[in-house]
Amino acid sequence: MAKTKILVVDDDRKIVDLVRAYLERDGYRVSAAYDGLQALELARQARPGLVVLDLMLPGMDGLDVCRILRDEGNKVPIIMLTAKTTEGDKLIGLDLGADDYVTKPFSPRELLARVRAVLRRVSEKEGERPSEMHFGDLVVDFVGHEVRLRGQLAQLTPTEFKLLEVLIREPGRAFSRLELLDQAFGYDFEGFERTIDVHVMNLRRKIEPDHKNPTYIKTVYGVGYKFAEE
Repeated sequence: MAKTKILVVDDDRKIVDLVRAYLERDGYRVSAAYDGLQALELARQARPGLVVLDLMLPGMDGLDVCRILRDEGNKVPIIMLTAKTTEGDKLIGLDLGADDYVTKPFSPRELLARVRAVLRRVSEKEGERPSEMHFGDLVVDFVGHEVRLRGQLAQLTPTEFKLLEVLIREPGRAFSRLELLDQAFGYDFEGFERTIDVHVMNLRRKIEPDHKNPTYIKTVYGVGYKFAEE
């Protein structure tokens, strides 16, 4: 069976060709776009399973593409490519709903590993675990991939949903940031611990009655985070 269709977006055709070669060698189907408007159109029409999206694009930059897709409710996983070097710049994409980022220049093998990790956590099978969990006004449907707060649908990205799933499956357990990276992202590079903080912040904004005084996702100082016990 053919693997996931991946949309690769970059105005540098050499980068697109290189990434395409590695992805196709691993069995993925690849389409390409070279500017933001074309990327947005293909993401809407071709319905890829994942988008590798450059930050700096002609016509419309990658951040705007990401923002529009998320505003439209499109939950396709997005890996952002960025040549910017400051931590703040790297985290902007995550704040807008991207699932991961890779800094240029990058190793094609590293990007391939990130693609595998993102797709693995999105499609992970549930096994014998509960298909739905309730905590107060929060309902998490693992089969339907939906989260509702007081009956209202929360628009979570695939990464935010996976992070919430890891925490809520074991309420009361304190997870370190590295553990969350490993279980929710599929890798445990120490340099990416800050990524977890950004996703937790975004998740709290979407599911907490008061994100400044969280009810569900608690900070465990000196450790990481845990989901509150009932």
